[in-house]
Order: sequence, then structure tokens, then C-alpha cells
Amino acid sequence: MPMPTIKDITSHLETIAPLSYQEGYDNAGLITGDAGWELSNILCCLDATEAVIDHAIQQGCNLVVAHHPIVFKGLKRINGINYVERTIIKAIKNDIAIYAIHTNLDNVLYRGVNSKIAEKLGLLHTRILSPKPETNSLEIGSGLIGELPVAMDEVAFLKKLKETMLAGCVRHTRLLGRPIKTVALCGGAGSFLLPVAIARRADVYITGDFKYHEFFDADGHLVIADIGHFESEQFTIDLLHEIISEKFTTFAPLKTSVNTNPVHYL
Repeated sequence: MPMPTIKDITSHLETIAPLSYQEGYDNAGLITGDAGWELSNILCCLDATEAVIDHAIQQGCNLVVAHHPIVFKGLKRINGINYVERTIIKAIKNDIAIYAIHTNLDNVLYRGVNSKIAEKLGLLHTRILSPKPETNSLEIGSGLIGELPVAMDEVAFLKKLKETMLAGCVRHTRLLGRPIKTVALCGGAGSFLLPVAIARRADVYITGDFKYHEFFDADGHLVIADIGHFESEQFTIDLLHEIISEKFTTFAPLKTSVNTNPVHYL
């Protein structure tokens, strides 16, 4: 049986997370390469960095499926002056296609980024935290909210969160002396959804990239738990691998062993 083309792979991914669901600032889709190329193999990753492209070359993969687009802004010249340009040059020189599935995968409930986090935490009755009204569907939008099977003490929950999400630390607001039952979350940078989490009476809101002054906005309504951007989305690599493996059985897609987290903890 012949190997699928890159288009076969990306078309399947887009049945789950159509490109039309991405935010206006985003750059999801095929960034380098030709959709008509026959696939050699796939490397799944969070960030398509230069080191990940090196890994793809070593493993004989000509498609890198990444969550974050390596190119967000227009490039006026490509001369290798920064990591973005070096990555693009290396991918093109080695005939490697880079495909990004970013906010479109964030914005779906079924097999989305946030559903994977909820699965890790064992949440039940999950639904979109902030549905997009223009889609006329409660299964498209930002963030996710669900319930723990059994309410937990705040400290016990935060310890479980840190362990489950392999977080270097959990930055959180003051504890409120109330059990945690209803959990809101958003992979990546999700501070913009804090008012929605409060309005929907979540006990805790899990995300990354909260700024100092934004922690004040919890204002005693809930506990903010910032686990870090990479930490909140790292299991998207597993999600992509699962989605591809279940559909295509003639090859074994790979998950990168490169840790692309730019944040380190002492």
C-alpha cells in the first residue's frame, strides 16, 4: 500500500480542527513544503524549532506537525539572522514540510487541546468555557470547564495538578479555604478568559502566562493556577500522535524527544 501524501494527513487533521476555526492573528496550516509530496514519516511536536527539524532529518521524517506556528509575522527577508529564519531555511533545504495546527485545535471540544488537559486531570461533564456565538455550536470556542469526580482540598488539588502536568512550579493566588470541584482551564496563554471562569463559578482556573497584576483580578472569586505555557500544552504532542495513528495504520508517526520549553527552573 503506498504511503499517503502530506495532503492526506493535513486534510484529516482539518476534519477535526478546520482552519476556519483559527483566530485572526494565527498562522495555522502548511507553512513549508508541498502538500502533494508523498509522506516518508511524521514528527509531532509542540514547537517546530531548528532542533526539531534536525530530529526530523535524523528520523527520516518529511512532515513536522506542530502546535505552534514557527512563522507568525511576515518575513521580509530570510537570511538566517534569527531562529525562525534558520528553522525555515533548514526545513526548505531538506524538503521538510511544517504544518501548524494551533488555535483551531485550541477551539474545538472534541479531541482539542483543552480536552486533552481535562483527560489528564480526570474531569467530567466537560464543555467549552467561552463558546463562539457566530458558530452556532456549543462545541467550538475558547477554554474548557468541567468537574472533578470528587471535590478536593485546594492544596491537595494543586499538588496533583503539578504532578500530573509535570510542572516545574505552580504560581497561584491565595487559597480560599473552599474545596475544588469545578475546574476551568485553557492551554497556553489564557488570562483573557478569567472573567468567564469567574462568571461560570469555577473554583480554580488553570492556564499559563498570567502577568503579576492579572493575579489580582481573581479578587477572591476563585484560585488562579498558572502552570506555565509549555506545561499546559505539552500533551498536545500525544494528542496529535493519537489522532494520526488512529487514522493511518501503514506507518508509525513519531513524537519528538526534543524539549522545546524555553523556560527553565532552578
